[in-house]
Amino acid sequence: METSTDIHIESARLQKEIINYLGLNDSELVFEFGSQDGKVKLDLITINPRHNQSFLFHSEMGYDKLEALKKMMDYVKNFRERESSYTIQWMTKDDKQLHTSYFRASNILDSLDKLYYGRDRNTITVFSVVLNPVS
Repeated sequence: METSTDIHIESARLQKEIINYLGLNDSELVFEFGSQDGKVKLDLITINPRHNQSFLFHSEMGYDKLEALKKMMDYVKNFRERESSYTIQWMTKDDKQLHTSYFRASNILDSLDKLYYGRDRNTITVFSVVLNPVS
């Protein structure tokens, strides 16, 4: 007799697998689910403990939560081959300390969108965006 998989157990398993694959702590990743155009949107957000800022890692859409998580797992396993590496130097208006962050994105504008995710663009000054050499 086949038993159906509990959606919550499968969701937790996939989230843990993504966290482990990226080599991060539970406190450094946020799985934010929402809906858009009748589908589930998953935003995977990283939290940098060094400067206590959050950034968008990647977004995926699915018909349900599990499909979005499965697509995210596929992305996580292959993003280094699919996307370019960018280095962004930036500073917040309040902090006044220069920070360096690294993003994988399809182009420079996408890397900046990941930096600005969830915040007012006027709160961060970007000093440089560099496409890193392919290694």
